[in-house]
Amino acid sequence: MKILVDADACPKEIKSILFRAADRTETKVVLVANNFLSVPKSKHVEFKKVASGFDVADLTIVELAEAGDLVVTADIPLAAEVIEKGASALHPRGEQYSPETIKQKVAMRDFMETMRSSGLHSGGPAKFSDRDKQNFANQLDRYLRQHGS
Repeated sequence: MKILVDADACPKEIKSILFRAADRTETKVVLVANNFLSVPKSKHVEFKKVASGFDVADLTIVELAEAGDLVVTADIPLAAEVIEKGASALHPRGEQYSPETIKQKVAMRDFMETMRSSGLHSGGPAKFSDRDKQNFANQLDRYLRQHGS
């Protein structure tokens, strides 16, 4: 089992949690991004820089994902694709995506995108909070305990 991270938009606090978890549990963490990222020297942490371009990082993550892996992403379509491959997906705010709920989340995301493009809805996600960070850490710990690595 490995953890793949959609790293370009992943909050630095979440990356720090993942780095500590990688060493503590000896779990491989692979950060995938279009831009260079600094990662700690660890035999459990790897950085994979991909070319710039629409969905290049996402396609790389889907290619690397295998059943039993965990993907950390806020990208709902990416979460849907890796779940279809048998991997699990976790939002950086701590929400565990599941096969039972992902279709509804994709539909809601598409609806909200339509609303934004029509000018009827604006704004973005709430500011990343300490509670979000704690929710993520709790869900990650729960996942690692259940899937033993």
